[in-house]
Amino acid sequence: MDRQTNGQLGGMDGKAMPGWLDRGENNIQFEAFCAGGLAPGWSLLVQGHSDSGEDKFEINFLSEAGDIAFHLKPRFSSATVVGNTFQGGRWGQEEVSSVFPLVLGEPFEMEVSSDAEHFHVHAQEHKVLQFAHRHRPLAAITRVQVLSDHRLAQVELARRDLSWWDGGH
Repeated sequence: MDRQTNGQLGGMDGKAMPGWLDRGENNIQFEAFCAGGLAPGWSLLVQGHSDSGEDKFEINFLSEAGDIAFHLKPRFSSATVVGNTFQGGRWGQEEVSSVFPLVLGEPFEMEVSSDAEHFHVHAQEHKVLQFAHRHRPLAAITRVQVLSDHRLAQVELARRDLSWWDGGH
């Protein structure tokens, strides 16, 4: 399994771990390269604490061409999760889910995984969105970033071997 992680955010010295860029007070960005591009089996796990009422939390899967192949934005203000793409300088049609198990002021865990046809988004172990891939080929999706004003404890990007997967189990 290939894995990139920041471990726990901040160490004994209080400094951010490698892979994190401090973009101002409480606004932290994680960015990682997907070796070989996105393929079925890639998974992004984000753990944090939703201690801000701001909607400044998003996950972006970026292509080599600079497009956003998948933009995921949980919106605490409307208790929705929004998925979209930004290709050729234009936003696509938003897909909105009202399944929103995140609670302001509580720890959260979100996972975005990919198979050949979709991004699958889970929050607090609930499936909140299934988003069909709009950007092809998947291998052109080479970076992932997390932007947040919420306290993030851990971000892990991993590629799991799906050789056991036969499409139905």
